[in-house]
Amino acid sequence: MGFLDFIFPKTCIGCGKWGDYICTFCFPEISFDVERMCLICNRAAIDGITHPSCRGKYVIDGSIASIAYKRLAKRLIYAFKYKQYLSDLQQNLSDFFYEGLIQTEQFHKIIQKDCVFVPIPLHPKKLRERGYNQAEILAKNLGKRFNIPVKNALERVKVTSTQVILKREERRENIRGAFAIKDSQIISTNLQVILVDDVITSGATMLEAANVLKRAGIKRVWGIALAHGK
Repeated sequence: MGFLDFIFPKTCIGCGKWGDYICTFCFPEISFDVERMCLICNRAAIDGITHPSCRGKYVIDGSIASIAYKRLAKRLIYAFKYKQYLSDLQQNLSDFFYEGLIQTEQFHKIIQKDCVFVPIPLHPKKLRERGYNQAEILAKNLGKRFNIPVKNALERVKVTSTQVILKREERRENIRGAFAIKDSQIISTNLQVILVDDVITSGATMLEAANVLKRAGIKRVWGIALAHGK
């Protein structure tokens, strides 16, 4: 047990039991059974690939999530994002993210080609307040495991309202114009971009980020997230 464990003792985020952030009793609540969805029409899609009828020149190619965004998963991700003293929770969440991806055949197909992880960025104001970008932490942990580089190729140039309280179409309008290319060198590399975020709900954030990348010249853009759900 480390020194910080005495100051901030680990308790299960599900039930409060002392010892770890996820106890053996609550662990079964984590579900890797995630329905693959087309982010354009929000309907079921084979392997998360964007439907042929939903495709477009600047549309994301597909998305994959590792776990279902349900009760315990929601609590874990909230703690990771907003309780800074729980930052070492990243190991548990990165493990879930990794396990979900390696169980997904489509992800193995995607990474057969040269690619780069690009975390969804926070606005500088929010980054200063929080002190870290949870999507970047997850991307770096995955990058080490899959030996895939991580590039902060996007920047957030617009302060947006929280997406949680908004309806689907309102979310897309809220996030419109929020991103810009930060690292233009990525455009000339011909790499496939894999966007990384903690949660996909409506898919509006992933769609907008993919749109910006594709308009800049990136040919293939996928999105992956730790969790997917409402």
